[in-house]
Amino acid sequence: MDVHFLWTAIYPFPMNTQEKERLALTGDASEMASGVRMKAARLTTGLGQEAFGQHGGIGKQAVNNVEKGRSFPSRPIMVYLFREHRIDFNFLILGQFSQLPGDVQDVLFEKLSDVHSERDLEPS
Repeated sequence: MDVHFLWTAIYPFPMNTQEKERLALTGDASEMASGVRMKAARLTTGLGQEAFGQHGGIGKQAVNNVEKGRSFPSRPIMVYLFREHRIDFNFLILGQFSQLPGDVQDVLFEKLSDVHSERDLEPS
């Protein structure tokens, strides 16, 4: 199924820039914000933490630490995401998304929405 078709079936109206900035935590360079963005990026790959780490040359625990906001994404994982999935470091570190291809944004923002929903359900 075409990703764009699936996205428009779930979200019939295009997501506006303000909503994208909110989901991407644009401008927030904290470890926690980078973790949210990295988890969404990992989910776009369809890989679990262990396989994702292997593809990116890091361990599962390192992936988990980033996703939990305990550390920043490492250079090897950023290189992997850029080369294989067209997700660059500007998005991972600062939440800047305008440079990302449209098809990448479509999937990435769907996953960001999922990550935020999961975080809302987590106990404080």
